Amino acid sequence: MTGQNGQQQWLIHIRKDHLKFAAAHMTVFPDGGKESLHGHNYQVELTVELTEPALARMLSYEVFKQALKTVCRAWDEKVLIAADNPWLKWLPAEADEYAFRLCGKRYVLPADEVAMLEVDNISAENLARLLFERFWAELTTDRAVPWRERIIAVSLRIDESRGQGATYAIRFKN
Repeated sequence: MTGQNGQQQWLIHIRKDHLKFAAAHMTVFPDGGKESLHGHNYQVELTVELTEPALARMLSYEVFKQALKTVCRAWDEKVLIAADNPWLKWLPAEADEYAFRLCGKRYVLPADEVAMLEVDNISAENLARLLFERFWAELTTDRAVPWRERIIAVSLRIDESRGQGATYAIRFKN
């Protein structure tokens, strides 16, 4: 059976309890104010629109889950810092530390507990995009799979708490 104009759609959804990361951050506001340093137990969800579910084009859920686990692990138990934030000022520090001022407050953190992200702010929206980009890079390291021929669209959702989060979605031109 087909829908209107012969349209069909196949979506797979992946949301597992272990696809998550715990991280701390501070969102900065346009006036230079910011949230206090706080953390979330971020839950990650993936939706993939496939070209078709035929056996010859079959994609294993496991490859998606492994790529998500890998990218979540990189941010787990880290303080996420927006490297491009205009309110961020670097201070002299020891080799194994990050010292900085953010919106006038001074911080010193162990370098191995920080993830510096190439964004201007740590928000759910930015995290969803960055995590998607890292996920896609990890997934597509397997060049034997023609990913863009088998996938029409992908959306990655990050919830920072139950019912509150952001989604980054991309539709590929086929």
